[in-house]
Amino acid sequence: MHNVIARGLTLAGFAVSLLMLPVGASASEDWGKYESGDRRSGYTYAAKETRAMQDDEFANPASIWQDQGESLWSVVDGEAGKSCQSCHDDAADTMKGVGTAYPKYDFQTKKLINVEQRINRCRKENMKAKTWKFDSSQMLGMTIYVRGQSRGLPMNVAIDGHAAPFYEKGKNFFNQRRGQLDMSCKNCHEDNAGNLARANLLSEGQGNGFPTYRLKWQKPGSLHRRFRGCNKNVRAKPYKSGSDEYTNLELYVAWRGRGLPVEAPAVRN
Repeated sequence: MHNVIARGLTLAGFAVSLLMLPVGASASEDWGKYESGDRRSGYTYAAKETRAMQDDEFANPASIWQDQGESLWSVVDGEAGKSCQSCHDDAADTMKGVGTAYPKYDFQTKKLINVEQRINRCRKENMKAKTWKFDSSQMLGMTIYVRGQSRGLPMNVAIDGHAAPFYEKGKNFFNQRRGQLDMSCKNCHEDNAGNLARANLLSEGQGNGFPTYRLKWQKPGSLHRRFRGCNKNVRAKPYKSGSDEYTNLELYVAWRGRGLPVEAPAVRN
């Protein structure tokens, strides 16, 4: 069937127009490493040109930030006279697997901690240096560099033990309707993945590619920035990047993408 079928949903008095993709489109393709079970990476929902941009190491626009992170790795900063390299040596060895396992339970704070927060703790406690803002160029560069050491490895966060209650909070957030549009994350990224919302193709909302270079942003952004944008789209008040709410949601989203490869830095529309 080649005709695009339109349908409408009315949520909280707002008409949300959704267009069903033609049968036999990208969903039927064999996506190899970019799918795991019934889960597909956002890579499989991206335009062909966008995927090619991500695949080409030299064409990937996020490479500038990745290079910045690599440079910052060995830069001495703070009163302790240390760099990341002082403690962690070669990132290719010591950071391999980190991107697959965060967020994780932190016994010091008794809540979850993600990669960005872990970087800032190292800067504050070990380097005695100023912390970076969540979506600053330095933080994005370092997070891309750290997570990039796990590129191609499958997502595998722990949701049992101490992490279990935070996983449940993240799951509840994902399924809770919010904002003036009375919509949840689930409404778009499970119920309508593969459909169009206006001109945007809805993906499954996976987080395995973050920090991601979005063509819309013309720069990389964190997963929490994407959460904020989604909340604004449904006319809900967003939380701050690094908030407990978004870090819990990040764990649940990471679990939803279990088995999918770390792609940081991915490129998306």
